[in-house]
Amino acid sequence: MPSLYTEIEINSPRSLVWQILFHKERWKYWNTFLYDCHPDLPFVQGQETLLSLKRTRGEEDIEFQPLVTLIQPGICLKWLSTIPGFRNEHVFELQDIGSDRTKYVHRENFSGALSPVFLPFIRQDEQQGLRRMAQELKEYAETQKNGMNRSPSRR
Repeated sequence: MPSLYTEIEINSPRSLVWQILFHKERWKYWNTFLYDCHPDLPFVQGQETLLSLKRTRGEEDIEFQPLVTLIQPGICLKWLSTIPGFRNEHVFELQDIGSDRTKYVHRENFSGALSPVFLPFIRQDEQQGLRRMAQELKEYAETQKNGMNRSPSRR
């Protein structure tokens, strides 16, 4: 199964990183890859949510409506986007790696008959978006840990 993967070490406790990642109404302060179209609606396992993404800066937003398939508070968030012939699963995992340190892992798993058609067009830009989001999460979480505020919306 084709996939994309990124990980980063964050000098903040897992509980803080989870709060920032899971509470999508805060994404506007740090996340330039994924955007929440309805920040007032929380993630709920078994329900769809409306999001958009911007793989590269300057690209137009692409809206999608994934189904939240797993919420393990403080540990894991998964959602699944599907169109006929193409499935894209996002997996966000947090792991303790020491005192007040967290490993953030973001994976995308692709499947379906149309994966070979779509993947060549999105692979590089999507990978850059995953890396950008990981770096932005790291910077924001470490800033929040130190009690400093970041400027509003990075969008």
